Amino acid sequence: MKNFTEDIERFGWSVVMIKETDYLPAFAYTIGIWEKYSKPEIIAFGLDTQTLQILINDAGDIIKSGKEITLAKAYNNILEDLDVQFIEVNENNISDYFGYAIEYYGSKHFPAIQLIWPDHHNKFPWDKEFEVDLLYRQPLLDRNTDFKFFEDKNLGVFTTKQFIEGNLPIVRVTHDEEGDWQFLTKDAELTEAKIVHLLYIINKDKTLNEVFQLQYGQSAEREFVGGSWKIMND
Repeated sequence: MKNFTEDIERFGWSVVMIKETDYLPAFAYTIGIWEKYSKPEIIAFGLDTQTLQILINDAGDIIKSGKEITLAKAYNNILEDLDVQFIEVNENNISDYFGYAIEYYGSKHFPAIQLIWPDHHNKFPWDKEFEVDLLYRQPLLDRNTDFKFFEDKNLGVFTTKQFIEGNLPIVRVTHDEEGDWQFLTKDAELTEAKIVHLLYIINKDKTLNEVFQLQYGQSAEREFVGGSWKIMND
């Protein structure tokens, strides 16, 4: 907390940088803009942390200068030769990414905006022509509150016939080293596994969104739907 406070007093905000993993993209966000300027905190994803820090600080300087950041407006003075835009972060996505800010403020009830960068052709993730390889590098936090996974909604995942036919609850989720997802009921045998779309699983039980950040080689278990998850390394 002390470092955040010192940065906020000296610079106007502090920047938290989270390194990428084999599964999740890097991201960075501010702490202090809401406190210092009564403006939304800023978050960005999918580039190296040093670049994200530079982009976020440049965006913060707009606020520091007394100007407003306008949503859905193209800014061409932040990322060289390309535009960036800003979207509003849905409040249901705050707790997934702003952990240190929540701890600092003692609450998850603060506004935030997301800096969105384009592909090499200046297309944004919501454009049809956006480069597919970059599509999952920056989740769009103004939406996706009912489906938080980074993969395509039509990704094939493993589950059990007891979940599909008997409506038994999913109590174990595994994200294996190869990237496959397994959503398992209690005492289910993999010989009884079925393959369904990831969207089918999440539509049937939206509480499974709680483990969307499981890394490769991790599992999560719970006693019942709505219960706390225990994360394990397989």
